[in-house]
Amino acid sequence: MLAVRDLEAFYGVSQALFGMNLSVEAGEVATLLGRNGMGKTTTINTIMGIVKPRAGEVQFERSAITGLPSFRIAKLGLGLVPEGRQIFPNLSVRENLVATAANRLGDTTPWTLERIYQMFPGLKARETSMGNLLSGGEQQMLAIGRALMTNPRLLILDEATEGLAPLVREEIWACLKRIKDDGLSILVVDKNVADLIKLADRHHVVEKGRVVWTGTSAELAADTDMQHRYLGV
Repeated sequence: MLAVRDLEAFYGVSQALFGMNLSVEAGEVATLLGRNGMGKTTTINTIMGIVKPRAGEVQFERSAITGLPSFRIAKLGLGLVPEGRQIFPNLSVRENLVATAANRLGDTTPWTLERIYQMFPGLKARETSMGNLLSGGEQQMLAIGRALMTNPRLLILDEATEGLAPLVREEIWACLKRIKDDGLSILVVDKNVADLIKLADRHHVVEKGRVVWTGTSAELAADTDMQHRYLGV
């Protein structure tokens, strides 16, 4: 579904990606793992057209999307839950959700307000609350719901549970498991390796702007030396 090949990206004269390679298959949950500053967010922003690559290619469903404007990439079926949530603070929960609602690809069972509220009952209870009055956990649920309302083929989450309380993290992971069971492809960045091992099918470990290890959850769990080398603090 998604293929990133030999991607290079810069911020000014500073190179951030050095030949990034990764892939996500249809119906698969894949991860980007690594310490802070290793290029995970830059990779996502380059996929989404927010950062323009200097070299390499991004393909989505076998079509090149490298360097397209972000709005065109989103319309093709990539939904982003950005780092920091970035919800609209002066819109209500309902307004945040309907602002992005679309079913451009003709999904026969689309994400609707009712379906989002079933997934996140807490959002239904806060339907008229402004975005800036929500807790961090509620904002993250809203950011996920907002992305789902675009009815994407691939959901991308950057720091899915960063800064959230343990009970809220558990709720987010449970919701992502339900989304996976519905068949939606997911690419997720997060630091909670133990939870990702339970959820994901395949993992990409990033070090200094390139993937240095790829494997299944079973292989990741077994390779404690690699975890210590590339993921330990």
